[in-house]
Amino acid sequence: MSQTQSTSANPLLDFSDLPRFGEIRPEHVTPALDVLLANASAAVERASAPVTPASWVDIVEPVEHATEPLSRAWGVVGHLNAVADTPELRAAYGENLQRVTEFWSSVGQNLALYEKYKAIAASGDFPTLTGERRKILDNALRDFRLSGAELPEDQKPHFAELQERQAALSKAFSDHVLDATNAYAYVVTNETELAGLPEDVVAAAREAAERDGKEGWKFTLHFPSYFPVMQYSENRAMREAMYRAYVTRASELGAAYGGGKSEWDNTANLAEQLTLRAEEAHMLGYRNFAEVSLAPKMAESPEQVMAFLEDLATRARPHAEQDWKELREFAASELGLSDLQPWDMTFASERLRQQRYAFSENEVKQYFPEDAVFRGLFKVIETLFDVRIRPDDATVWHPDVRFFRVENQDGGLVAQFYLDLYAREGKRGGAWMDDARARHKLAHGGVQTPVAYLTCNFSAPVGGKPACFTHDEVITLFHETGHGLHHMLTRVDELGVSGINGVEWDAVELPSQFMENFCWEWDVLSDMTSHVDTAKPLPRDLFDKMLAAKNFQSGLGTARQIVFSMFDMRLHTDFNPAGPTSANDLAREINERFHVIPQASFSRWPNTFSHIFAGGYAAGYYSYKWAEVLSADAYAAFEEAAHASNGSVLDVATGTRYRKEILEVGGSRPAMESFKAFRGREPDIDALLRHNGMAPDAAH
Repeated sequence: MSQTQSTSANPLLDFSDLPRFGEIRPEHVTPALDVLLANASAAVERASAPVTPASWVDIVEPVEHATEPLSRAWGVVGHLNAVADTPELRAAYGENLQRVTEFWSSVGQNLALYEKYKAIAASGDFPTLTGERRKILDNALRDFRLSGAELPEDQKPHFAELQERQAALSKAFSDHVLDATNAYAYVVTNETELAGLPEDVVAAAREAAERDGKEGWKFTLHFPSYFPVMQYSENRAMREAMYRAYVTRASELGAAYGGGKSEWDNTANLAEQLTLRAEEAHMLGYRNFAEVSLAPKMAESPEQVMAFLEDLATRARPHAEQDWKELREFAASELGLSDLQPWDMTFASERLRQQRYAFSENEVKQYFPEDAVFRGLFKVIETLFDVRIRPDDATVWHPDVRFFRVENQDGGLVAQFYLDLYAREGKRGGAWMDDARARHKLAHGGVQTPVAYLTCNFSAPVGGKPACFTHDEVITLFHETGHGLHHMLTRVDELGVSGINGVEWDAVELPSQFMENFCWEWDVLSDMTSHVDTAKPLPRDLFDKMLAAKNFQSGLGTARQIVFSMFDMRLHTDFNPAGPTSANDLAREINERFHVIPQASFSRWPNTFSHIFAGGYAAGYYSYKWAEVLSADAYAAFEEAAHASNGSVLDVATGTRYRKEILEVGGSRPAMESFKAFRGREPDIDALLRHNGMAPDAAH
């Protein structure tokens, strides 16, 4: 089959422009992969041949040009699998996952190709290469070593089997979480049981029941449905039932609490993943998988990470203890909950917040209708980074998806992005950014502009009103857009270090967490709020209350993140999945040490910890807190500029410098160098503590 015939018949083989989402079907996946894997394998074989000169143009470029279409097409399939899951697509993805994993394992273990890369790095031409190309070669040599290229030939097949099995387990883990989430429904038929719930949540539950042909109101474990129940429902039995179902998803207790089937239990899955990771590490000569994970990151060792987390835990603990004491006293005296249970905590916290600061999150939500939020978000981006954002046209995978273009002031195309905002069945939970294609220089001249996916799981519009976002959801949107800007505003033309490519994993959250800070600025929010019923902007006194409540229970929030991070790091350093202690036992042990709130005996939250078992964060979850130090300190530069000029944090000069030194350089130099180029020094933890209200002199 010729490339031309393939392209016209199979939309996954058309790389002339954007993906043809309106035409892609599960039956296209395998034939497309047949062509792309054959092309990529042939390019690798040619590059590995003894007669091929060890030069950039003979080795790196041909391999890159042949594998980039494979990555793009497989990225489209993976994206659809995450946002438009069907049994047919899931099967097609699963059937081809092993083939793609096998290919990349074979490339990573190709000793002849590795020797060619080493020869390029050792040649007299190496110093004449651009800094970007030298960085790509350095990264490639490291990745060859981590992929087992230096293993004895008789060990390579087994190492490849480890990779393939881990990929299959990761997919199964994610599928089980989605299936368990989709399977549960709490149906209310008596209106009195809805007491306390906001109108829009009730309306969405009514529409969900109607779609199922049921009477009453249907609540699910998807976050926009589940969380408001925990936060507002006065029906304690309902809160308990849904909480138990939520924290036992994909576990041996799931069926008992209505959250799934025994085949969705991830207990054995996560234990096997840990066993395989440990074996992989030992084959590569490392003590544990955490050392493998940290090899391409900023952090130097598991011990350094754990010391960082312990230091942060020590600083946060007094604040967490005070938060917990206040919550228990309030629940007992004001709510009659002397036996505060896990399903009461979010409810009690929201009531305490309302009493202390005289506002509710639902009240704030009415000031953040979708269009107003985007007006404000785009204003921040356009002001700081000298671009324009305009609606654009593209075929999409769901009618709710929107598409935009980012332009220079002269109208030249910089990038484009898809926006998929609302939760729905068949869509993986959470929020994320992914790349549809990356910027790089094309072989025939010109530059391929980057395209991003921005995916969230917010509540869809109901009852003819626009969608309204909680302030937390607004923060999430800014966060994912920060990732998108890192991908889209790069000026690097070399694929391997363009945008987020090649950025250390524990620095990749810097641009996303940085953007969150603007959600707490009056001169930003005053331009992005418009009450859904009255169109009035957010009142200043309500904003002041929000600001006063910004660090409400930040001690508890920090303790929770430390538990997740330390659990992840311990799992991948000194935990034995075949030993007498289970992963859930370890989670409880770490919670007891680093948190102040006891963990429910039936909680099985590790069984849905998709970040580390299905999302690439294994021995890397700490990076959220690590990068938060970087992002808080980077944002402090904008605060300092505003203070110096008695003006706005939307300081154009600082924004220009941030774009140039952080966003545009992508992964073309170490993240610490980029940070120091922007800030003039190494990062300081004080800005993070101050932003979280936990600085030594901060009033609690």
